[in-house]
Amino acid sequence: MDFLQLSGRRILVFGVANKKSVAYQVAQQLEAVGAEVVYVVRSEERKAQVAKLLDRVANPSLAGKARAIYVCDVEHQSQIDALAANLKSDFDGFWGLVHSIAFADYSDGMHPFHETTRRQFLQAIDISCFSLIALAGALQDQLDPSGSVVTISISTTRMASESYGFMAPVKAALDSSLAFLTKSFSRFSEVRFNAVAAGLLKTSASAGIPGYVDAYLYAERVIPRKRALHTEEVASTATFLLSPRSSGIASQSIVVDAGMSTNYFDHDVVSDAMRGA
Repeated sequence: MDFLQLSGRRILVFGVANKKSVAYQVAQQLEAVGAEVVYVVRSEERKAQVAKLLDRVANPSLAGKARAIYVCDVEHQSQIDALAANLKSDFDGFWGLVHSIAFADYSDGMHPFHETTRRQFLQAIDISCFSLIALAGALQDQLDPSGSVVTISISTTRMASESYGFMAPVKAALDSSLAFLTKSFSRFSEVRFNAVAAGLLKTSASAGIPGYVDAYLYAERVIPRKRALHTEEVASTATFLLSPRSSGIASQSIVVDAGMSTNYFDHDVVSDAMRGA
């Protein structure tokens, strides 16, 4: 039974970097239920890496066929426009789109938020937030009128986590854009825009954030089940939001944090903190 009703539907997935990526896990789940996935990555080098990765993934329905992989650096509108033109030439439309793109420049280490530079902040906004708006605009006539767009956000933008630097305000802008995109598209379609607001994950991107590992280990202790959130769990929510089964959900950020936000005053964690005071 095709419960999710995704079999045969074509979906664009942006942001696969490696097998630890949220986008990769979403794509694998989509392929497993019979959806056709079209991949978009940042560079030719990444395209070669992802092609090699996907070649190792057994999928009977794709026997003898290579996955379609396109290149688009979303910092450049010209590349977004070229991608839209190429996709329109090669396909007759898409049911949905997965936006799993984010970047922040922490190359000079982590600094107090008020020391964030204009260049750092605007680049992060451009890549992590505006890219969703730009892609939606460029691909609006290729998205199914009843389709779904899903982005990947974070579980809270109101907690001043120093280990996440200046990205929380950027993700807050991304979350806010969901309502405006849904409203804007409602003039001509029923396309829904939603986000999976993920807790701390062990990904290659997060490993490069100074101090993130300690925050991840702390989150694992605070989560009621005492086990960290898994990328597959975030991907499963994204897959559901892409499906027609979630048709009543629009302009929302669905928190997936394994209950972390309900358990900050865990007895053992509080006791450890007080002993060290």
